[in-house]
Amino acid sequence: MSERIIESGDIRLCTEGFGREGDAPVLMLMGAASSMLGWPDGLMEQLARAGRFVIRYDHRDTGRSSHGVPGATPYTLDDLAADVISVLDGYGIERAHLVGMSLGGLLCQLVALKYPERVLSLTLISAQIFSEPDFEDPGMDPAVLAHFQRAATLNWSDEAEAIGFQVELSRLCVGRARRSFDEARVRARAVQDYRRALAPQCALNHAGLSGGLEWYGRTREIEAPLLVIHGSVDPVIDHAHGVALSRAVKGACLVTLHDAGHDLHPDDWETMTRAITAHTSAASPPHGAR
Repeated sequence: MSERIIESGDIRLCTEGFGREGDAPVLMLMGAASSMLGWPDGLMEQLARAGRFVIRYDHRDTGRSSHGVPGATPYTLDDLAADVISVLDGYGIERAHLVGMSLGGLLCQLVALKYPERVLSLTLISAQIFSEPDFEDPGMDPAVLAHFQRAATLNWSDEAEAIGFQVELSRLCVGRARRSFDEARVRARAVQDYRRALAPQCALNHAGLSGGLEWYGRTREIEAPLLVIHGSVDPVIDHAHGVALSRAVKGACLVTLHDAGHDLHPDDWETMTRAITAHTSAASPPHGAR
């Protein structure tokens, strides 16, 4: 694996590839306020061993990508969707399979609607539907919402306080799932994330995201083959979103991760890898996607 900086105008996006560049390209889009480290190395390596060239990247205001100042969000959902195209262009990839987690899944929907010629397939993990007229959102677990609200008063210059906040958030994202919570693993990743970030507090700027209104409620127009993966007890984006997504797009497939929350738990990596590998194989052109 190796990091690569992609420049688009005055925006710098830090990326990292796993596997061989000649293999079918899979671009991973992480969720809000999360750097590319939200995609575990182990999952990335499993996909690479399955014959995929897997790329993850830091959104604006996270990790080593361009950042602004805390409390300001001078970019929109549409801009973040355009960043996806910038990453593909930076790697010389004409069309790719997109895999999005949470906010990344919403961005995948926007990219598929705005730039359908660049998308081979979509895999949406723990993602919200970009609205449907008859969809009633069950909403976020109040405990998770209350914890998010604490972020505004956190002393982000205090490493221990910031990391403690992230560890507790990860614990809450497991929700009612009866899964083991490996605090040592979660804490180690939080430390790595904090120390590599150019401006850790700026990740909160994602809370101010707007835009994409032209595409709101148009998920049914997506033509790319769709795989939906969703935890049965997700406390952040309810499983109902996964069901709605799978019903909105013709031919979509839903894989429910039983007793799983809003996280990428190691217990589910094999299931996700098998599903993504099969889905991307079915959607790949005979002679590659580059």
